[in-house]
Amino acid sequence: MIKQKDIKIKKIISKHKIQKKVCELAKRINEDYQKKDLVVLSVLSGSIVFCSDIIRKLDVNFKLNFIKVSSYAGKKSANEIRLEFPFNCDVSNKDVLVIEDIYDTGRTLSYLKKFLLSKNAKNITFCVLVDKKVKKCNKVKIKYCGFDVNNEFIVGYGLDFNEKFRGLPYIGVLGD
Repeated sequence: MIKQKDIKIKKIISKHKIQKKVCELAKRINEDYQKKDLVVLSVLSGSIVFCSDIIRKLDVNFKLNFIKVSSYAGKKSANEIRLEFPFNCDVSNKDVLVIEDIYDTGRTLSYLKKFLLSKNAKNITFCVLVDKKVKKCNKVKIKYCGFDVNNEFIVGYGLDFNEKFRGLPYIGVLGD
């Protein structure tokens, strides 16, 4: 149990396990996207650390872009998904690999899939750091998944609580 300014964080996934999983996922992505017109789309802000590590391991050609949506208010997942800034990436007739930090209710990923299809993406695939064991409101197929986690509020390695704890090199459960 780590204590950060009177907030307890219990480490559940080490830096070493994360880096090993990043290598495994990148290897699979490399095998699947040889000779394809790939757009890697990082969902800000939570996936930036994960995405950065993944793309450094890729040996396929890709264009990197970002999209920012909001779906959380404190520790609760919100019902409304909002696009935070204009999206100007051309995904028409391209394979899109969406890199996201967490798959919980499925609302965000479902929103992104519909949004990218409306932009004529050829194929949309999801790569998530963690899949939270919760009832999914919207199910989407996750092709690349790092870890399954229990229904607890997690932070670290890009995951935050009110914009804090993103820089932790591991993933931990935020205590009360």
